[in-house]
Amino acid sequence: MKRILTPPNRGKLIVYRVMFLLVLVLAGLLAAGTLYAFLRPAGSVPLFRIGGGESANTGIGDTGGGVAGVFTGIGRLRIPLAGGSPVPATMVLSIAFPYPPEDRAFTEELASKVGDFRTIAIEYFSSLPAEQAINPDENAAKSEILRRYNASLRLGKIEALYFSDLMVIE
Repeated sequence: MKRILTPPNRGKLIVYRVMFLLVLVLAGLLAAGTLYAFLRPAGSVPLFRIGGGESANTGIGDTGGGVAGVFTGIGRLRIPLAGGSPVPATMVLSIAFPYPPEDRAFTEELASKVGDFRTIAIEYFSSLPAEQAINPDENAAKSEILRRYNASLRLGKIEALYFSDLMVIE
């Protein structure tokens, strides 16, 4: 029994060859990009950035371009306040401060002191008398907490503190 083979449809053959060529081009680009990445120096800058090149600055990290970073790693504090009223009050507070992101040692020290920073702020506000805790003097609180934070640091100093979400809930 003899079998007769029919040649493939000319249109399908063209589509097959175009797809095969496309796969070869993509594989070549992938191989060339990988080779280029291995041959580049270690400290070289990216060739292009997707998304404008701006990095979001949340917590600790390098913002690039020599701009000071903002340390927000302390997070939102919920501090129970000692008071004379029968209903206990709670202070909600977020603390942030600028730091130089290029100073790696100081950045690591800040990250390791987050627990201490939280404890210092909680102890300060929870020790205030009731009338001062409900209407705190922000400048006095900032200067005292800043003094305590800097006393616990060895590799650098914090220049300014910023409070956000400062509210007392009764």
